[in-house]
Amino acid sequence: MFCICSPMEPATRPPDWPRPPCCLPHHLLHLPSNGARITVAGLVLVRQRPGTAKGVIFITLEDEYGVCNVVVWKKLFEKYRRAVIAGRLLRVTGRIQREGDVTHVVAEHIEDISPMLDELLAQHAPSEKTA
Repeated sequence: MFCICSPMEPATRPPDWPRPPCCLPHHLLHLPSNGARITVAGLVLVRQRPGTAKGVIFITLEDEYGVCNVVVWKKLFEKYRRAVIAGRLLRVTGRIQREGDVTHVVAEHIEDISPMLDELLAQHAPSEKTA
């Protein structure tokens, strides 16, 4: 499995910013070979379920470096339905698939890590003044 656990961080991110462990930043998706198993994470930007796709769902994730296209086959959607439908922040493990200049991650495992967003809000929320 292709994994980078400590990528270079953008200068604007606070040092205590939560980061899903061992996820490949989206700007490095060109590094693993076609068919390599990787893990990515990001905010869900778009969920698409075209009527012509025979139950396949396409998810676009965004991290601080860029976007990643995820393909979720119908059988896997049934297994991870709640995460796919309701997740705001997802971690996806799957295989790299390249066709020309287009790179997808074909999902094998999907995890809803949205509670990390709540943790972020709690850490960086302005403190309430007590009277």
